[in-house]
Amino acid sequence: MTTSYKHLFQRSLAANPDRLHMAAHSHHLWPDASWLGHQAAWEDAARLADTKWKRVMEEMWPAGQGHVARELALPDPSTVCFAGNTHDFLIRIVSAIPRRPVRILATAGEFHSFTRQVARWVEAGDVVLETVEADDALEARLVERARSGEHDLIVVSHVTFGTGRVFGALSDLAAVAAPEGPWVLVDGYHGFMAVETDFSAYAGALFYTAGGYKYAMAGEGVGFLHAPPGYAMRPAVTGWYAAFDDLTAPPGGVGYAPDGRRFLGATFDPSGLYRFVAVRDMLAREGLSTAVISAHVADLRDQLIGSLDKSALGDAEIVNPPGSMQARFLALRSPRAADWQAALLARDVYTDVRGDVLRIGLGLYHDARDVEQFCEIATKL
Repeated sequence: MTTSYKHLFQRSLAANPDRLHMAAHSHHLWPDASWLGHQAAWEDAARLADTKWKRVMEEMWPAGQGHVARELALPDPSTVCFAGNTHDFLIRIVSAIPRRPVRILATAGEFHSFTRQVARWVEAGDVVLETVEADDALEARLVERARSGEHDLIVVSHVTFGTGRVFGALSDLAAVAAPEGPWVLVDGYHGFMAVETDFSAYAGALFYTAGGYKYAMAGEGVGFLHAPPGYAMRPAVTGWYAAFDDLTAPPGGVGYAPDGRRFLGATFDPSGLYRFVAVRDMLAREGLSTAVISAHVADLRDQLIGSLDKSALGDAEIVNPPGSMQARFLALRSPRAADWQAALLARDVYTDVRGDVLRIGLGLYHDARDVEQFCEIATKL
């Protein structure tokens, strides 16, 4: 039997005790520590009023930067900036590229917040988009096209959200990136705190963005960006917070903070940052590193795979079988994927579907009994 960490999630589990939430990759349930962090944000606002921003920017902000830097092995926490979501960072990075139309190279497996925005830019004539199919030859073909010198921005997911496959050629993209272009943006949302990531070798060349909604367990409202020094120093989409510690203002012009804060906008809701710091502090106290949580999830994943043949899901193709690096969800391809997802939901079992792929997400709040219950229900589909 695997260890159980349900005691860290008592509020979320008690709020809907009949639900079997097997979608930690989609909307991760919030641990009790996040409630304490959210409460602290409110109490600071009430207690400090106008002066709360001193606490936010001088205490919570660097605490959050430190947690991100430690997780990714970044050499300098000041390269990290926070915003309400990762979409904010996409539009600011693109706004800093002087050429129009912007030439973007991306995989065909990027998330909707990217694909929708880029599709609209293409409609408007602001972007020319080239995509590479997210299949077994993705890495080789993307790197080959990246080396062509024909693009201003290259976008790739560290872990593809549809299939759970890990992109393993970041070093090749780092060798291509340069301050004068191209720039490379790594979408780490399905990798951050799910796959152990040492980004230190790429920190001087690659952008990295993720947030709290999934494996960071902090909920929405706390996206972050690591911005390599010397890249995109003057985003055209900007807010007055980006002028903090302004060292670059030309006479009568618009200046920017010299570090990651150059990507700031204007006034924001800091409660997500409070939750993120509170959750990360709790995990540190409990000794729950990404490696420890991944090992817990791997045991559950193996248990799940071992029981699939006994269920209606047994005929599905496992898109991301166990390997050296693993996403935190099992991706099962079948023409019946949407029917299975609907049938499970009717039984208060939460999974999700992307096309013909059913995704079953495992997390810290699951234990062996949850997998047993899921497999028992799946035999009746």
